[in-house]
Formats: sequence, C-alpha cells, structure tokens
Amino acid sequence: MRVGAVGAPRETLRGETAALRILKIWDAEYPWDVRAEKVMRTLTGAGHEVHLVARNRRGDAVREELPEATVHRLRPWRWAGARLDALSQFPAFANPRWVSHVFRTAGAKGVDVIIVRDLPLTPTAVAVGRLLGVPVILDMAENYPAMMRDLWLDGRQGRFDVVVRNPRIVAGLERWCVQAVDHVIVVVEESGQRLVDLGVDPGRISLVCNTPWPSRIPERATAHEAAPDTPVRLVYLGLLEKPRGLEAVLGGLERLAAGGANVRLDVIGGGRDDGVLRAEAARLGLDERVTFHGVLPYEEALAIIAASHVGLVPHFAIESWNTTIPNKLFDYMSHAIPVATSDAKPAARVVREEDCGVVFRYDDAGDFARAIEPLVDPVERTRLGANGRRAVIERYNWDVDSERLLAAIARVA
Repeated sequence: MRVGAVGAPRETLRGETAALRILKIWDAEYPWDVRAEKVMRTLTGAGHEVHLVARNRRGDAVREELPEATVHRLRPWRWAGARLDALSQFPAFANPRWVSHVFRTAGAKGVDVIIVRDLPLTPTAVAVGRLLGVPVILDMAENYPAMMRDLWLDGRQGRFDVVVRNPRIVAGLERWCVQAVDHVIVVVEESGQRLVDLGVDPGRISLVCNTPWPSRIPERATAHEAAPDTPVRLVYLGLLEKPRGLEAVLGGLERLAAGGANVRLDVIGGGRDDGVLRAEAARLGLDERVTFHGVLPYEEALAIIAASHVGLVPHFAIESWNTTIPNKLFDYMSHAIPVATSDAKPAARVVREEDCGVVFRYDDAGDFARAIEPLVDPVERTRLGANGRRAVIERYNWDVDSERLLAAIARVA
C-alpha cells in the first residue's frame, strides 16, 4: 500500500483499491465544466479525496469546498490590475504561476495521482509529477494540434498565437506529452487510434466517453406526436464558431422554409461568431424562424432540448471533429430526439450504428435540408429517438464510463 507524502496510509476501498488523494488540473474557471464535474464526482464517490486547481480571472475565493472536490484557485494579483492578472494566468504549457501553484498544492496534499485536462498544462503536470514521484494521467478531451490548425486556417490568429497556438509547436509538444505521461484517457475510439498511430502503447490508453449521468436521462421521452401545423423544432447546443457548421444549417433552413416546411431553430450558446451568425440569419430572412438564446445554465439548456424534435451536430468533418465527440450528441439521444449530424466520423458512426438519426455532408446546406426532410414525419422521429434513448440507457451513459475511469485510475496508481 502506497504511503502519501504527508505520511498517512491509505485506507483500502472494497478491499482492493486504495483510497487515493487525487489532484485534477483544470485550465479554466471552476465552476463549471460538465466533464470535470463528472470525473470528480465519480472519484469522490469511490472514496478518493479530490483536489482541483483552477484558473481565477473572476477573483473568486482561492479555496472552496464543493461536494465533488476542494477547489484551489490561483490567487489574484490585485496589485497588477485585472487585465495583467488575467494575462499572467494564461495556461501556457509551463507558466511559472501554474507550476508554482500546482507544485504547492500537490505537495501540501500529498497527492498520489495527478489528472490534467487537455494539453496546455500537461507539461506542468509532468514536471510536478516527476518532482514528487507521482504518476500523471492526461484526460485528452480535445485534439489540440488540430484545433490550432483550425484557428490558423480561419485567419484569426494574433501575434501571441505564433508561440502559444502555433500548430507545429503544439503538435511537437503533444508528441512529447503523450509519451511523458503515465496514461492517457480519450473520449472516443478515433482519438485512441490517433495516439496509437503516434506510437503510444494501446495499454496506456483508456476510453472514457462524454456520456450523461443516468440520473439526467429523463424518465419520459420527448413526445413527437403533434398537430400538422405544429413547427418542427431543431436545436443546436454549443459554441458559435464557423467550424461548428451553423452557416450551412441556416442555409438549409432557408431552403426548407422555401419548400414549405414548418421548421424552427433554437440556438443555445455563444462564441466568436455569434454576431456573424445572427447577421446571416437576418440576411436569409430567418428572424422569425431562428431564436438565439445565448449562453444558458445547463439545466435551462436541457429544458429547451427536451421540448425540441431534432438535435443538431453540424460540425465540420475535419481532423479536430473527426477525433472527438460532443456531450450534446448524448444529451439529444437521452431525450429521445433524433440527431442530425454531419459526417464528422465519431458522431456519424454512433448515429449510424444506433440508427438514431440522419447524416449529412458537412458545410452543405442542400444536403442538410435533404437530411431533415424525413424528420418532419413524427412517426420516423419517434422511431429514431427511441433507438437513441435505448442506446444511452444501455451503453452510452456515465455509469459505464465511470467504471472505465476508475479502472484507469487503479491501473496507474
């Protein structure tokens, strides 16, 4: 049985797995992030002691006890002013503020395992892990090199991005990180295969998908029966950025409207292209058909999903979205609403395997309209939605993924 840095022996859990002190590194503010919460609640529920280090541009309390973890936020530099303080907290691979904060917290708590979310702070986690003799797990929710390439292709990079968001630098750093950590958690099979292609031992990779809590699977499925004049409500939940494919959705909605289809769209979220998309909707004459809700609390967003008829995942089928999968896919499925997804590989694979929706060519307004047409039929929507809900109940839920997470922790620790 391992003894922590403070000398306290671990109590055994279920007679087999030792209760551990676990440090999770999250490069943004907390609360809130749905995956971070699920991971920490699972670990706390299994008897582990969980600590989270987080960014603190809002000036929140530097320490906070939450049910899922004790949060240790960066201490604000009030003498520096809000702008300089926020800049100094940027999670740039080996930012001294982060290195110091992570090292102090990990050492003071005598942690047994470090879990770092995504690439930006993985070098910090590896450095601290080696100094303290603690294994490090990378929870790889995103393909960061591909995301950086998307940024540069979009032509929006700034001078600062030449270093911190340079695709070649990030790709090289990732190749080092995935070999330097003790284990990697991926959210989808395609991401795991990408790591194998980079030379990572498959035995050092675990799949923990972005699935919902079973408690958040509604007891009553969405009712698709409706009067003939009731609009078919489409819903999109997520960031508003061009690679998310919403421009093609708006173009397809215009075509559906011109063909007489009674279709509406609810857009939930915000992002750098919010204004661009609102202007495009107005240009296409869709003001009465599209509602932009902005960023909403998660429960309010789920309420809109529950009242919808079709959930949208229109992301570009490029490397970034071919190697990750969004939470919203399973949120839609759990509410028994069919999914209209682009041909981005992971989402398209799930929808086809489970027969729970339709697939269209990404960034193709005409093909989007074609795919939506059969979903005007409430009988077809009910069939597809029931298939998706069944798949979530049986396979794509956090009970399944939490067991995978705990197995990965036990293997490493």
